Amino acid sequence: MQLRGEQAAPGNQPGVPRGSGGWFRWVICGLLFLATTINYIDRQVIGVLKVTLQEKFNWSEIDYSNVVFCFQLAYAFGYALGGRVMDLIGLRLGYLLAVLGWSLAAMGHGLAHRVVDFCAARFGLGLAEGGNFPAAIKAVSEWFPRKERALATGIFNAGSNVGAVITPLVAPWLTLRFGWQAAFVATGSLGLLWLAAWWWLYRTPGRHPRVSPAELAYIQSDPPDPPVKIPWLELLGHRQTWAFVAGMFMSAPIWWFYLYWIPDFLHKRHGLDLIHLGPPLVVIYLMTDVGSIGGGWLSSHLLKRGWSVNAARKTALLACALCVAPICLASWVSGLWAAVFLVGLAASAHQGFSANLYTLVSDTVPRQAVSSVVGIGGMAGSIGGMLIAKLTGYVLEWTHNYFLLFALAASAYLIALLVIHLLLPRLEPIELNRK
Repeated sequence: MQLRGEQAAPGNQPGVPRGSGGWFRWVICGLLFLATTINYIDRQVIGVLKVTLQEKFNWSEIDYSNVVFCFQLAYAFGYALGGRVMDLIGLRLGYLLAVLGWSLAAMGHGLAHRVVDFCAARFGLGLAEGGNFPAAIKAVSEWFPRKERALATGIFNAGSNVGAVITPLVAPWLTLRFGWQAAFVATGSLGLLWLAAWWWLYRTPGRHPRVSPAELAYIQSDPPDPPVKIPWLELLGHRQTWAFVAGMFMSAPIWWFYLYWIPDFLHKRHGLDLIHLGPPLVVIYLMTDVGSIGGGWLSSHLLKRGWSVNAARKTALLACALCVAPICLASWVSGLWAAVFLVGLAASAHQGFSANLYTLVSDTVPRQAVSSVVGIGGMAGSIGGMLIAKLTGYVLEWTHNYFLLFALAASAYLIALLVIHLLLPRLEPIELNRK
């Protein structure tokens, strides 16, 4: 299927190499996957330990929402600044500094005793973790041709789900065996191991000794971007930037809500304690692995079948948005596993939506500005996350019910896709006014 007036997928054009010529780009994808896994382990520990910390430090729902708010505030700045830093100093050094910073901040939670201490630790964590996705998306745009980017994005983005699976298995065990501080220190130290592998293995494709000429030709098979620097203010003048910003502002906060409040929902609605939270959360986030990779696979599969980029990406986004809608029933069902399935389906669909949303940037933005646009969008998503953190705290403090929050989640993605389509009826690259 190809809509009139649109370009076919790059891989179907004459003269583009058909074979991949090598596999080392998937090693790089594996490093991105591991970094994203560690990223989510470090940020999710506090969600798994929410009930434990509330009981120990006598937090209210609003106290906890303030701790989450501080992370989102810093993450907003970290996302925007991290994107720009990756474009200015390069991925090899920039990504290393980001992972080092968030690993130290994650371990620093173990020193906290007051709400303000946790707020400070979360602020440092959010500021450094903001660099992860701008760096990873930039790496995908440099290491993969357009027809493989959604799949590569889905694979590394699945690291967030793996991290979310590991955390409820490891954090409770560490807490019960060694104390809650150990859960933060032990998980935070994982990033230090990743740093050595990244510094040893990462170079740009054109300078990497393990990339064959055939694989390099395959990676660079798309038409080259113009060699210019694009200021932030100019990026803000393009609809492509605002389409990504709108999608992130409306969808990313829902994922934050899942990450920080689903353990609490399972505890309050279904009576699960710290020991028994693990299996339901593992099921939820295993489902999200399927959604992350499946959402990226769907649009890549449609491209290989001859669909236009516009039709393939938006069809995948629509399918994911529709799969989120049933979560509005999650607070009504009485069975634990029915609720787990509804939350897992919605979280899975979010990850598929996210994989394609990130890929819209690499589809429409020159490579040298990809991290900057992802950073701007990530900042918008974090601002939305700040708002939903405060909203969730007050809704739960006043109503003690999750229905309004799940109803908001059910509609957010369809609204986001509508706004994206109104801004970009066709996915067209940014037109640069350069001589």
